[in-house]
Amino acid sequence: GDKAFAQFLTDEIKEEKKIQKHKSLPKISGGWELEVHGTEAKLVRKIAGEKITVTFNINNSIPPSDDEETQEEQKPDEQEPDLTSTPNFVVEVIKDDTKQTLVLDCHYPEDEIGHEGEEESDIFTIREVSFQPTGESDWKDTNYTLNTDSLDWALYDHLMDFLADRGVDNTFADELIELSTALEHQEYIKFLEDLKSFVKCQ
Repeated sequence: GDKAFAQFLTDEIKEEKKIQKHKSLPKISGGWELEVHGTEAKLVRKIAGEKITVTFNINNSIPPSDDEETQEEQKPDEQEPDLTSTPNFVVEVIKDDTKQTLVLDCHYPEDEIGHEGEEESDIFTIREVSFQPTGESDWKDTNYTLNTDSLDWALYDHLMDFLADRGVDNTFADELIELSTALEHQEYIKFLEDLKSFVKCQ
């Protein structure tokens, strides 16, 4: 059984490497520096008096495909649909002269992706906004967190503009999907390779 499993994994790795779009991770325009720790990625950008970081994790970032019927009808040689990774991401804006960090929790709404024709609709939304003490890794639940569901839309628009002025706009969000998808694929291939050596190990 293990031999067949290892052989399957070998073939699978070959296939996945064939369809791998990016041998190295795509860059995000606008001078963002990328740090990757396993499945977590962090983008950092410094502008006058501020540091902006965007953090996301690729785990569970691929929306479930709800088209099970279509898979049945697929011809064997057809390409599987491309999986796209749309992770939630957290933007932190740190001003040099304050002890507070503005934290914006953003996500890609599932129904928005791929709906063309709506003019200039944003491909990501802000879900929550809060202040956190700068430099503390653990966020406090005691800090007020603003949920945008009940937010005055004018204030929401200003928050989106505030992000856009710092380089977090639709272009960024598009490139982040591409980066995340490439990263997810890279980690998946690495996982298959680890699994193969694990299975082969006697």
